[in-house]
Amino acid sequence: MKRDPADHIVRAVLSLGRRLRAERPHGSASLSALGILSTLGRAGAMPATRLAAEERLQPQSLTRLITSLERAGWITRRRSTEDRREITIALTARGRRILDGERKARQAWLKRMISATLTAGERATLLEAADIMLKLAA
Repeated sequence: MKRDPADHIVRAVLSLGRRLRAERPHGSASLSALGILSTLGRAGAMPATRLAAEERLQPQSLTRLITSLERAGWITRRRSTEDRREITIALTARGRRILDGERKARQAWLKRMISATLTAGERATLLEAADIMLKLAA
């Protein structure tokens, strides 16, 4: 039986994603919190409304997460000087360290697994596939 390439790729990406999430450090932040930190780390400070849209969260859910992240010292909130109704959310240095630690833990696991499991040819193919997936995602 011939496998559907799109289904096979989706299953592989989701499976690897689940495995990488399992490699998070003990006591790490929730996946929702990490999503917010990642978005802020990648895109920079932004209005709360844009952050909610980027994360596909309802404003009420975002408000709870922002409050928790601010209490932890991982983000800051400040009112916009142009529009006092708008709140800008920014990643703090501590938030950046949390995000970097999370990323490094997953990268360390992935590097170990690539080295221990794949041949040199498979490693080259995997790197090519990653470039192609990034092209598709863009």
